[in-house]
Amino acid sequence: MSDKIYNVLFLCAGNSARSILAESILRKDGQGRFRAFSAGSDPKGQVNPFALKVLESLNYPTDGMRSKNWLEFVAADAPVMDFVFTVCDNAAGETCPVWPGQPMTAHWGIEDPAAVEGTDLEKHTAFITAFRYLKNRLGSFLSLPLGSIDKLSLGTTLRDIGNSEGATSRRPDVA
Repeated sequence: MSDKIYNVLFLCAGNSARSILAESILRKDGQGRFRAFSAGSDPKGQVNPFALKVLESLNYPTDGMRSKNWLEFVAADAPVMDFVFTVCDNAAGETCPVWPGQPMTAHWGIEDPAAVEGTDLEKHTAFITAFRYLKNRLGSFLSLPLGSIDKLSLGTTLRDIGNSEGATSRRPDVA
């Protein structure tokens, strides 16, 4: 087994909900094999309180979580990404920066839980659903033999993961 630690960036336009959830899930479930990051093209400036509540209720890390611009990850001192996943259709449809290191990319879009209107219970349920979809996708990702799979097969598999239950878009092209 490889000792490589992979850098993974999750992108969403606002970087306040889905990308934050994904970052936290990978931080915990990746068990030190991954460094997880998140960012947005048009960050909201704060993390959605429902995202934080759901993560805390499920014992996932929230320390250091903040809404930030994706340009932080193209700076000269930024970590080089191995993988970049868009988790909202808006971010997938935008022209992304050129990521140093030519990371593998895929679109894993799901519905925006922050867009749900209604009671706090309905909003909480939307965040739980988003968390479940992301956790399932990341579980599939974490089971991949990253050290031994060829790039073409890996790219296809990453796109297939993005088309799993809860997908908002079945686009074969990516960020």
